[in-house]
Amino acid sequence: MLYDDVLRALTDPTHVLDVRVGDLAGLSDEELGGLLAAAYRARPGATDAMLRTRVAVHGEARDREPRYTPEACRRMFEAVAACAEDPDDVVSLRPAMEALERCTGPRPELSGPARTLTEYLVERGDATNPDSLLTVASLADPGTLEKAADLVRRDQGAIVMDGIDVALALTPAEQALLVQVDGLNSYQPPPNAPDVWRQVAGIPAFVAYARRALEAAADRADAIGRGEIPYRADKAFTAREVDLLGQAARVALLRDEPWLPAVFDRLLPGIAVAPTAAKTLPSQALLHELSRAARDFPTPELVTAIRTARSVTRHAAVPKQLDKLLKQIEAALAERTEVALRLSRSGFDDDGVLRREVGGGYTAVVTVTESAELTWEKDGRPLKTVPAPVRRDHAGLVKELRDLVKRVGIQLGTLARALEGGFTVDTVHPYGRWRTELAGHPLARAVVRRLIWEVEVAPSQWRAFLPAIEDLHDTPDDTPDEAPGEVPDDARVRLWHPIRSDADTVRAWRDRLVDGRIRQPFKQAFREIYRLTPAEEETRVHSLRFAAHLVHYQRMAALFRARGWRSRLLGPWDCGDGDAALRTLGAGEWRAAFAHTYVDWGDGGGVASTDRVSFERRVGGAWRQAPLAEIPPMVFSEAMRDVDLFVGVTSIAADPDWTEQGPARAYWERAGFAELTESAEARRDALRRILPRLKIADRCTLDGRFLVVRGDLRTYRIHLGSSNILMEPDHSYLCIVPSRSLVGGKVFLPFEDDRLTVILSKALLLAADSEITDPSILQQIRRAA
Repeated sequence: MLYDDVLRALTDPTHVLDVRVGDLAGLSDEELGGLLAAAYRARPGATDAMLRTRVAVHGEARDREPRYTPEACRRMFEAVAACAEDPDDVVSLRPAMEALERCTGPRPELSGPARTLTEYLVERGDATNPDSLLTVASLADPGTLEKAADLVRRDQGAIVMDGIDVALALTPAEQALLVQVDGLNSYQPPPNAPDVWRQVAGIPAFVAYARRALEAAADRADAIGRGEIPYRADKAFTAREVDLLGQAARVALLRDEPWLPAVFDRLLPGIAVAPTAAKTLPSQALLHELSRAARDFPTPELVTAIRTARSVTRHAAVPKQLDKLLKQIEAALAERTEVALRLSRSGFDDDGVLRREVGGGYTAVVTVTESAELTWEKDGRPLKTVPAPVRRDHAGLVKELRDLVKRVGIQLGTLARALEGGFTVDTVHPYGRWRTELAGHPLARAVVRRLIWEVEVAPSQWRAFLPAIEDLHDTPDDTPDEAPGEVPDDARVRLWHPIRSDADTVRAWRDRLVDGRIRQPFKQAFREIYRLTPAEEETRVHSLRFAAHLVHYQRMAALFRARGWRSRLLGPWDCGDGDAALRTLGAGEWRAAFAHTYVDWGDGGGVASTDRVSFERRVGGAWRQAPLAEIPPMVFSEAMRDVDLFVGVTSIAADPDWTEQGPARAYWERAGFAELTESAEARRDALRRILPRLKIADRCTLDGRFLVVRGDLRTYRIHLGSSNILMEPDHSYLCIVPSRSLVGGKVFLPFEDDRLTVILSKALLLAADSEITDPSILQQIRRAA
């Protein structure tokens, strides 16, 4: 048997087994747990073959959830306790606690090794993992437990002491859960973390403690702000208090406790700014830990509180760090649909208008259409600027209203990102709730009414509509629909996505948007769709569609953060040569991985080479590689759309200033005029509708990959992917630094696309090339003429 063979290779120096990581997939979870107990401690005299076998066992365990029989659990405890007797060894309670958590039978007698471990740690004053220490001590005897509790209480703060008392009163199973969450990495939580938190959120005593702890933290922050507690930078809470408050926040956020927003409104600003003029803050550690908790279980109210904290802090680095987390939080909020769509009315009427009488006949008016806008009136007549008397006598009100406009803009942006992120979850809403809380909400309607929705009018039969110009009437296929009042409140409504429609319907919706000059809050009708190609069916488990591109690495890393992907920072240092950016989709059931490698070329450094895209599925709390054919089409398409964005926006092929020679230059010349990707095809389709409406329409034609522009001096071919320009008849390259000023607000675009704006700006410039005054551009044109 494999188990017996590996066990002998771990314990018998004469038995050599050639085994590597990945060779042990045939072991059951319990067999793996038994081998881990044998492999834990490297015994004196271990051979290289024994060490290789141990590496293989630990490598297999990284992607699995080993289980332990009571006998294996006992052996693991004894192996860890044996480390305490070796002065050259390191003691970690984590392996013993994992064996205890995953024990498959009655808990074995562990008082001996538990006493050894506790006495060892107490003697050294090591309470690094207090919950684990208390749990191990409880397996020994009451006296040993009291010694451990005294150590944990020492200099840890009132919040920790309360937590210890709560933990000591729990059942052994509940204590084991607290140990498990104590071991979770809040920076990179494992895939089973939400399941663990859900179990902890079911412990009434800990739920009550979570509220006490967070309210006590807010009270302490208030007291520091009032000067009642002396201010010391980053010393408002101990490290252990920060850990426990992060746990308390996750439980309260998961339960969506109604008392929580008010606590966060006090706590986050309170720990983000010093009560003095100092540029420090009371607790940077807690601010970031609560932000990571928001990433795990986000709510709109906490997003607002974090943004408020960001706006008041005086620390130079904190806003940048919070911005990175906020990108991840908003991406996660999109998949927590039960809370993501909550918006306050903020005093606006049903039409999205808020009016404030100032006195002297002046009125402030905040109107929400596509965005929020503040205007002023005098006796009902609109004014161009803030009236001088109002600016002088009501400066506080002016600031308050300007802050409101910014806050509403943030809320609308968060809502749009939440709705867009719901695509991979296939989010549906009851029609009654959609009508009142989204389409009828004075703020949300600004986003919702410009999006295409579809309602289920019969089982699996959906009918699309665009609230901005219709209410379930006159859809593109001219099929009559029920009026909104006739749709039952329990009917299902969801966002329309082009991957679920035929080509004719997609074209009709695109025409409708352009004809109605409706700019969508995110690309929907013109959204790119990505289906499996024959090449991907052949490779089966990975896609090379966007491999072998050279990109500006720092720009791509910034896009990773903006789109909710996680990746290590690469660079010319040890272990900085390659990584895979990761994004979870489909309510955490799927994960996409985009491999890339850092390339350092001296002056041309900061470049990365792209590689394959692969997918994993969550199985039993771990990630397992999934064949591409098994990925839900929506999940596959949305992930590949992100990767297309990363490559298209950051490729050096789209950099007109790229001068590096060698392989990079060869790539630039090849990719700068290559076949169009799906994103460039969507750009081409938009141009087909936009160009006839422009004054230069008679000078522009679409020809395959290019927009051809006829000027007075030359004819130009603008590539629709890179926006690079070739001049006819010899196809010489024309370098123009990207500019958007010629387009500005003059040309209607149905969606935001920087590359499309650049292409149109270049087209407008070159169509009137006889009027160009820039000598660098004229010199290139005339030299080639």
